[in-house]
Amino acid sequence: MLQLEVHSVSLLSVFAICLAALYVLAVIRVRRRGVRWSMTRTLLFVAGCTLIVLVTGTELDAYGEQLFSVFMFQQLTLMIAVPPLLVWGSPGRLLLRAVPHRGLGGLVQRAALGGLRSRWARVLLHPAVTVTTFLMSYYGLYFAGIADNALRWEGGHVALETAFLAAGVLFHLPVLSDDPLPVRHGHVAGILDVFIEIALHAFFGVIIMMSTRLLLDTFANPPSAWGIDPLADQGVAGGLAWGYGEGPTVLILIYLLHRWFRDDTRRDAARDQRVDRDGDPELDAYNTYLARLNAADTPPTERADEHPS
Repeated sequence: MLQLEVHSVSLLSVFAICLAALYVLAVIRVRRRGVRWSMTRTLLFVAGCTLIVLVTGTELDAYGEQLFSVFMFQQLTLMIAVPPLLVWGSPGRLLLRAVPHRGLGGLVQRAALGGLRSRWARVLLHPAVTVTTFLMSYYGLYFAGIADNALRWEGGHVALETAFLAAGVLFHLPVLSDDPLPVRHGHVAGILDVFIEIALHAFFGVIIMMSTRLLLDTFANPPSAWGIDPLADQGVAGGLAWGYGEGPTVLILIYLLHRWFRDDTRRDAARDQRVDRDGDPELDAYNTYLARLNAADTPPTERADEHPS
């Protein structure tokens, strides 16, 4: 059973608790001003913060320092399960609605909008950066020895957890966010990114499961009392990368397809209403063109018969 203990609470979990508290306070402020805010968004964001605390601030984090499988579970949760929940919470939109437009609040708004419109924001949210960062968080991290080197020094475990969360948020922001971002993927581009993510997990998981040697020396010597074979534990980590990694991604893919269908349906309905109200200039022009062609092809005698003097 997971237990919260003082020694196992990381800075990331403390950050998540503070973030959830600030979000709830912002929701209360917005509602007191008579502005509606979705309860679903609130629950999703708080759920994401709760997952961060459960993964990094409980005894699970201590096991993650000894077992590759638990460490992989932490990585997958922070990169795949948590970011969509945080992004669907629309914290940027809530910030712009919650802070006052004058004084310090005005400065916060201008700073937030300036950061979103900056060149750095466009670069960070560009697909070439987000997809590459996501890719390096798996293949580059383990096959280039970065993870082993980071886990050797104190604070490396927390640093990697923070990097996992940041990479996941960067990847999912332009795909899922409704916030005023400088870069937002279209329906096709978003679905393509998700397919890349699915393939990435599958190949990565298979490679780890088929490996006959340990990828990380950090997890080569788990406590002997546990009776765990590190190579078998590595196979479990690969299975998690393949299985657990695919679950949230497939749900995101379903959501993107539903959003695409919903947006197309809404756009077609708006177009039909506009045509019913104002007519369709393109259709009228085409009908006029057909009428002219028909008149040009009609022999003069037939036209005379149709219009007797």
